[in-house]
Amino acid sequence: MSIIGNIIWFVFGGIISGLCWYIVGLLWCISIVGIPVGLQCFKLGSLSFFPFGKDIELSSKTSSILLNILWIIFGGVELALTHVTFGLILCVTIIGIPFGMQHFKLAKLALLPFGAEIK
Repeated sequence: MSIIGNIIWFVFGGIISGLCWYIVGLLWCISIVGIPVGLQCFKLGSLSFFPFGKDIELSSKTSSILLNILWIIFGGVELALTHVTFGLILCVTIIGIPFGMQHFKLAKLALLPFGAEIK
């Protein structure tokens, strides 16, 4: 199921979702200080291309809390709102519910990307 879900996801919106992450990552990489944040965006962009079959665990390390606060201020809210909007639109139909749930998973990750483990 995850292979078929990932193929359908990629064709019908996953590419847009992943490209959004990559664009934000490129913007962060403009400055030397933002390169670690940009690299994290690239990792999450690749997850956003193919999210089915992967699970996310959030941790509460002190260093990740500080980075998450900066992330929320400078880019996380926009990505999270994008994922929530697409998730709500997809959950209107029964067929779209699994895809909407993947958007909600990515929205949570868009708000707190640092300290998250992808399994």
